[in-house]
Amino acid sequence: MRIISGKFKGRIISYLKNSTTRPLKDTVKESIFNILRHSNLIKVKIENSYILDLYSGVGSFGIECISRGSKKVTFIEQDKTASNLLKKNLNDLSIATKSTVYNDQIENVFSKEFKDKYNIFFFDPPFKNPNFIHNLELIKKNKLFYKKHSVIIHREKNCDDKFENILKIIEIKIYGRSKIIFGEFN
Repeated sequence: MRIISGKFKGRIISYLKNSTTRPLKDTVKESIFNILRHSNLIKVKIENSYILDLYSGVGSFGIECISRGSKKVTFIEQDKTASNLLKKNLNDLSIATKSTVYNDQIENVFSKEFKDKYNIFFFDPPFKNPNFIHNLELIKKNKLFYKKHSVIIHREKNCDDKFENILKIIEIKIYGRSKIIFGEFN
């Protein structure tokens, strides 16, 4: 797995080779960043943004954000092995100071007087996990977003998640079996 662009372009990050995690494919990741950079529909850019990377795995999305100039990335990953590898990736690139890593369930992190605000939210839950919608609701309820923000969700293309009362959907893109949803809290 490689970093596509920015300060660390071409650098390799470690990832898990197991059946419990699903790395974000480089082509899908590159498409997400192209839309963030070039779409007139997206009102926030990576540079100088605060990023919340949920279900972050080994951190490929958030690390790419740091490489492209984000201010800070908060990673939340409950799997201990993935979280340890994420920390190793951050240390190997000497960017641990630009990040915070929580090795816990998202609900537990949000229940701890969590008041930080973010410009970009990236959700990459397991495809069979519909519970991430509750986490979207928690973010909205606790107003953890700046006025200019974007929510990006990576799902399987056949998922039929309901976001009507939570998000205003801006754009949906399909890449192979992946569906990328861009939205804003309404």
